[in-house]
Amino acid sequence: MHIALFGATGHIGHAILAEALARGHDVTAIVREPGRLDTRQDKLRVVTGDVADPQTWLAAVRGSDAVVASLSARRDGNPDSLPGNARILLDQLPAAGVPRLVWVGGAGSLETSPGVRVLDDPNFPAAWKPEAEAQGRALETFRASASPLAWTYISPAALIEDGARTGHYRIGGDQLLADASGVSRISVADYAAALLDRVEKGDATRRRITVAY
Repeated sequence: MHIALFGATGHIGHAILAEALARGHDVTAIVREPGRLDTRQDKLRVVTGDVADPQTWLAAVRGSDAVVASLSARRDGNPDSLPGNARILLDQLPAAGVPRLVWVGGAGSLETSPGVRVLDDPNFPAAWKPEAEAQGRALETFRASASPLAWTYISPAALIEDGARTGHYRIGGDQLLADASGVSRISVADYAAALLDRVEKGDATRRRITVAY
């Protein structure tokens, strides 16, 4: 497959890049600062571009089998960029002949009980709240869109951290997944594996899923 990836220089994005290349996919990484990406492989093409400016990347993604977006607003300090960039991709990718978009979502909008989200917890870190709320607005943008794009929004577990790639995970919907001990967790490597599985299988389209142990 030919996959275009936004956010390859980020922590999760870099893991997605490594997983895609390990599976033998051709990857076009669209990054604002190519110097921050130290991966070099024959199957990797690096393009300088900004998701907010489609003219910098439309030609590079044209004809890709799927686009993966692993975006964060932390460096720019502008959480509103997340739903805005979701809207740009929904509008622009079909015209570039791209049928599929997989979005690295947040866990904050997952429900811990009916109508109660992870980010509603009084102990939810205040520093994380603006981006968690923005990711929730991005999800609303996907759900409200009439775009023909086959999108999937993948929320991680409440805790996503470095750890081994086991290849094992569970898939849920809008509710937070936790293990028998009540812990909601997944490694970055297994999150990347779960995401690439969705890209390859072409399933879970036009909905939000979550992955956790």
